Amino acid sequence: MPWNPINEQEQPDIAEEKKRNATVETIQQLGQTTTPAAESNIYCMTIIGQVEGHMVLPPQNKTTKYEHLIPQLVAAEQNPKIEGILIILNTVGGDVEAGLAIAEMITSMSKPTVTLVLGGGHSIGVPIAVSSDYSLIAETATMTIHPIRLNGLVIGVPQTFEYLDKMQERVIRFITSHSRVTEQKLKELMFKTGELTRDIGTTVIGADAVKHGLIDAVGGVGEALRQLNMRIDQYRSVNGKGGMVQ
Repeated sequence: MPWNPINEQEQPDIAEEKKRNATVETIQQLGQTTTPAAESNIYCMTIIGQVEGHMVLPPQNKTTKYEHLIPQLVAAEQNPKIEGILIILNTVGGDVEAGLAIAEMITSMSKPTVTLVLGGGHSIGVPIAVSSDYSLIAETATMTIHPIRLNGLVIGVPQTFEYLDKMQERVIRFITSHSRVTEQKLKELMFKTGELTRDIGTTVIGADAVKHGLIDAVGGVGEALRQLNMRIDQYRSVNGKGGMVQ
C-alpha cells in the first residue's frame, strides 16, 4: 500500500474522537469524568442535586441515582489500587431510604472515607455527610435539618404515623451514632419553629454545624485530602501495606 501522510493523521484523530465520545457518555450517564492525570489512590464520588430513589424524578431535576452510587462504592472497596474514598456533597436531599442506604454503605467501608459538604447537605444529605470517618463543611455551606416529610397520598391511620415515627427514629439514631451531636440537640434543631418559612426545622451554616457536633471541622478540598491521606497512612500501617500508589 503506498504511503499516504493523510492516513497517519486520521488514526490519532479517530482515537481522540472515540475518547471524547466515551467521556461525554460517562458525564451523561453518571455525571462523572476522569481528568487526564496520573493514577490516584483516592476515589472521588460526588452526590449532587436530589438523591433519586425508587421513584424516577422529572428530567429537568438534577439528580444522583443511588443505584449508580452503590456499585461505585463496591468497586472502590474491591479495587486494591484505591486506598481512600472522598465523598463531595452538594445535595438538597431526596429519597429517605435511598439516602440511608448510601450512608450505610459509606459507613461500612473498610477503607478510609472523608465527606465534604460544599454548597449544601440538606435533609437526607445530613446522614450521608456524617457517615464517613471524618467530615468537613465549607464555611459558607448549609445543612437543613427537618422532620421527614411525605409527598402524595397519605393514609390517615395510626399505622402510617407509626411507620413515619419509626423512620424518623432511624434517621436520628444514625446521625447521633455517627457524629458528636446529642439526640436532644438534634431534635431541638429538627423541630424548631419559626426559622424556616411555612415549616419546622433549622438551617445551620458552616461553623454552626461544627459547633452543634454534626460535622467534625470547617474546611475545603485541601483539608479533606490532607485528612484522607493521613487516614490512608494509618490504614497502611495497620494492614502492613507499602508506599502510595501514584
